[in-house]
Amino acid sequence: MKIGNILVAKGLATAADINRAAEHQLANGGRLGDSIVALGILTHEQIEKVLKEGPQAPTTISDTGVDPASLLELAIKGMYSENLETNSQIAEALKLSSNIVNLLLMDAKERKFVEALATSSIGGSLAEQRLTLTRAGRDWAADAMKRCQYFGPAPVSLKDYQERIENQRVSNEHVTRQQLDEAFSGLVMNDRFISRLGPAVNSGNAILIYGPAGNGKTTVAEIVGKIFQNVIYVPHCVDIDGEIMKVYDPTVHQKVAEAPEPTNGTGLRRARADLRWVACYRPMVITGGELTIEMLDLKYNTVAKFYEAPLHIKALNGTFLIDDFGRQRAKPEDILNRWIVPLNSKVDYLTLHTGKSVRIPFDEIVIFSTNLHPDDLMDPAFQRRIAYKLETLEPAQDIYRKVFESMARKAGLVLTEATFNQVILAIRSNNAPLAYFQPKFIVDQVLASCKFEATRPEFTYDNVLDALTNLFVKKASDNMFGVKRS
Repeated sequence: MKIGNILVAKGLATAADINRAAEHQLANGGRLGDSIVALGILTHEQIEKVLKEGPQAPTTISDTGVDPASLLELAIKGMYSENLETNSQIAEALKLSSNIVNLLLMDAKERKFVEALATSSIGGSLAEQRLTLTRAGRDWAADAMKRCQYFGPAPVSLKDYQERIENQRVSNEHVTRQQLDEAFSGLVMNDRFISRLGPAVNSGNAILIYGPAGNGKTTVAEIVGKIFQNVIYVPHCVDIDGEIMKVYDPTVHQKVAEAPEPTNGTGLRRARADLRWVACYRPMVITGGELTIEMLDLKYNTVAKFYEAPLHIKALNGTFLIDDFGRQRAKPEDILNRWIVPLNSKVDYLTLHTGKSVRIPFDEIVIFSTNLHPDDLMDPAFQRRIAYKLETLEPAQDIYRKVFESMARKAGLVLTEATFNQVILAIRSNNAPLAYFQPKFIVDQVLASCKFEATRPEFTYDNVLDALTNLFVKKASDNMFGVKRS
């Protein structure tokens, strides 16, 4: 990972800044970091702070925090299952330095597990020799594959993982009123709601968002999950007493994008970066009605013999949204009981198939989103554990009109007084509340109708009526909103 990518991802510099600094370095010499400082892009202290935030690459086998036998086993499995032959190939696959891999291969050679196919070594080392497994090595690798079929980046230690979670807590990042205003700028939101949401986000504690359906609870939660700007580091996998737990998931974790290469080809690289960790934005995990109690436990693959971290562990240092809470296949009280310890003590316990319990720091914003009343979901004791409870209410008519006008304008439509009154009359006569989702629903339906009729986009009495008919279904389908349909 290049430090330039991190600087760009954190918003401390732009790709153009990095290119400009590279050009300055080319003309004046020295380190790229010195050029960044000389051009006034960042201070030396800012660059050092970013460097220190990331995990540093181990220089010795003991620095990895993992049993050397496990690392050797991983390297041999790579030669066995992936046909890797050289130090550099194995180092790239394990995300370890060539020096560490060289030590592992020297140990393998002493054990008669590997032998050289070519003699292109440098200074007598195994640096770039082509190696192959001996019969003993193949037998040892086959036994290792029976114990665990995982092969990939080397794991980090449980201790390092625990410390990393603690060091990159969500609450370390301060979200300002300006950030929230900008994040919600595309929505018509009550100022009071934003004022209450801000402290809840900064607390890093659980949030309950409740209210009638269609009033933006999920949208609010998703914006909260995306508002954080800091970069965190997620391990590919973790070693737990010789067992492997996979954590990094590209479907969940958004990896920091590779910034464009500087124009002169010179990059600001983190030579000491530990590549067993992936630089990511804070994760946002969303689960809904499919959530079960089993999904909150370690998932052990009985064939491959390693674990997949549960969703809430993948969400650590980020946001975990339980959408439509109360409509899961599991009972609400069962899910809440599972969360009592993590929410109260900020610690979770995972159980291995051996029965061993593992302690994991629990740092994430858990958001419960529901259209049910809290009293119908949880008792007062559990309500006390959720410090922030935000209700999304039916919008006032003037706010509703602003939302409608905004939606119409974005679609190239003009909301007339007659159309607005038609919609309000229909909603009120149907004994339905106003809801934030309704304007977009009607606009989308009108656009679809105009496209079908090959007419320019505009509200008409009939296409709005058709949209309202799809919005509210009555038993007497021949008489909708007092209008007899022919």
